[in-house]
Amino acid sequence: MKHFSKIAFITIGIMISSLLIQSCSKINDQDVSIYYPNALVTAKHAADSTFYLQLDDNTTLLPKNFKKSPFGNKEVRALVNFKEVEEESQGYSKAVHINWIDSILTKATVPYSSDVDNEHIYGIDPVEIVYDWVTIAEDSYLTLRFRTNWGYTRKPHFVNLMTGVNEDDPYEVEFRHNAYGDIYGERGDALVAFSLKDLPDTNGETVKLKLTWSSFSGKKSVVFDYRTNKETKGSLALENKNNFIQAIK
Repeated sequence: MKHFSKIAFITIGIMISSLLIQSCSKINDQDVSIYYPNALVTAKHAADSTFYLQLDDNTTLLPKNFKKSPFGNKEVRALVNFKEVEEESQGYSKAVHINWIDSILTKATVPYSSDVDNEHIYGIDPVEIVYDWVTIAEDSYLTLRFRTNWGYTRKPHFVNLMTGVNEDDPYEVEFRHNAYGDIYGERGDALVAFSLKDLPDTNGETVKLKLTWSSFSGKKSVVFDYRTNKETKGSLALENKNNFIQAIK
């Protein structure tokens, strides 16, 4: 299980301290751990419409206190606080009780095109990718915690993951950030997840997924181990256009 390190950070579109969904049970005032996420998951639907959570490439969680997804029919990455319960898991890895769950901005990738002004549309404003438990490639998603400047003009920022940037390596992708001039505010962190369903299927093999980005000190890159998860391939229900994010102060 992934454990949350107690680092205060701002997430894009959500605040960890605001609990979207709370359990009906009363929270013990001394049990502060319930206020922090203890897992990063993908909220999904099975073929029979059962709502479940994908914890990692091999582990599934069946929520016993939710009959349907709080995110409608969308498949999204989410932070969650849950506990295991001694109930029938109905073929899933574990039965759980969700204390709260909150979605992360989840987007499709964008293809590189020489026919458009990529710099003007997608930007090259700097960010730092933060080494953290939520910066991970799993379940056919790349989830990133990143750090940049926010709030000087209070304009929304636009972030994307661009594919097709290296014609010799389809598994090289580039993080793009357009701050629309909002580059002088305070430094803060955010979360975003990208579906990798449009990358070539790895056919069960683990490959190297190279991420590049423009940092405050120049071009940087990092390599993740990546394997296509056939369960999630082609199942993303998202709109990519006008998918802006706004730092919450």
